[in-house]
Amino acid sequence: MGTSISWPTTLPLPTIEGYGVHPGEAILRTEMEAGPARQRRRFTSMPSRISVRWLFRRQQFALFEAWYRWHAKEGGAWFEIDLLGGLGLVAHEARFTRQFEARVRGGVLWEVTSELEIRERPTLSEGAMNLLLEEEMTGLGVSIEALHTLVHATLPGPHVW
Repeated sequence: MGTSISWPTTLPLPTIEGYGVHPGEAILRTEMEAGPARQRRRFTSMPSRISVRWLFRRQQFALFEAWYRWHAKEGGAWFEIDLLGGLGLVAHEARFTRQFEARVRGGVLWEVTSELEIRERPTLSEGAMNLLLEEEMTGLGVSIEALHTLVHATLPGPHVW
């Protein structure tokens, strides 16, 4: 990651409720007068947008507002944050695409919503994808577990060799 700004570790990550990934449009489609439309790939990498929602206690909201203003440069700076995707909770480079909105919930919590832009969605490598497409997932998981047991529990440690 190329950024030195990180999401504060003392603040919670976005909630699952309201969370959504919106991939960018990488395909250019041209409708034809007759016959099927033509499509081509315009970009190999497209930013995606992620709808986010946080629940903060009052002190956390105060810290978030200050971090947003000073470190995130009113939302315009790129920062590193762990976000949920197909590979699980993974570090992403993100920035805000619009000003956050905050509402008081139950007089105790602040609900903050916004949208983040991420540079690139982490995905499986092409090799890993091809392997998973060719192999049955359950059998592959069993094989990986058996290999792990063999290497870490059955075989002698490196000091024996």
